Amino acid sequence: MKHWLNLLAALFFTASVAAADLPPDQLVKDVTNEVLDIVRQDKDIQSGNTKKTLALVETKVLPHFNFTRMTQLALGKEARKASPEQLAALTEEFRTLLVRTYSKALTEYRDQQIVFKPTKIEAGATDVKVRTEIKQSGGKPISLDYYLEKQPAGWKVYDVEVGGVSLVTNYRASFAQEIQAGGIDGLIKSLQAKNKSGEAAKSK
Repeated sequence: MKHWLNLLAALFFTASVAAADLPPDQLVKDVTNEVLDIVRQDKDIQSGNTKKTLALVETKVLPHFNFTRMTQLALGKEARKASPEQLAALTEEFRTLLVRTYSKALTEYRDQQIVFKPTKIEAGATDVKVRTEIKQSGGKPISLDYYLEKQPAGWKVYDVEVGGVSLVTNYRASFAQEIQAGGIDGLIKSLQAKNKSGEAAKSK
């Protein structure tokens, strides 16, 4: 359940010129609906076609996702210890980890209902929280909130909260432990190992 919720936190950012001009709440609604329509109709994705799901995530997510800021937030105060080269390597590995998580989650979506909450956006705002809720049969609704920032190319996500738990904060504790044990390079190696393990599992 958590895997596909994390996916939804990113997949509403379609690579679209028109979408770049939309207010963040309308962007969330329009593109979420578009992506979920694709999932509902694509039997290959539903059956776990790895190549197709990865391609969908790559094209829909990456152009509209601020992985650099997301990585810095996940590192917290430890970000000061990273050189520009190390930060670039961490961002790439963190991005790969999340994309693989999203691609797996994409195959787990099963027609849960998405409710879009009203969003108050102040004039000239550059940082906005967009609230949604996942309604599931036989279970309590789960809040899914998006944090977006305005950039020249449009609105981009830098954090999400699932059930009140921040995605970047959730990674911060484990990142800090890895850095304490082996430094920044140790964290990079750990993420590389996780990503390679994911590749091996998907190739079987």
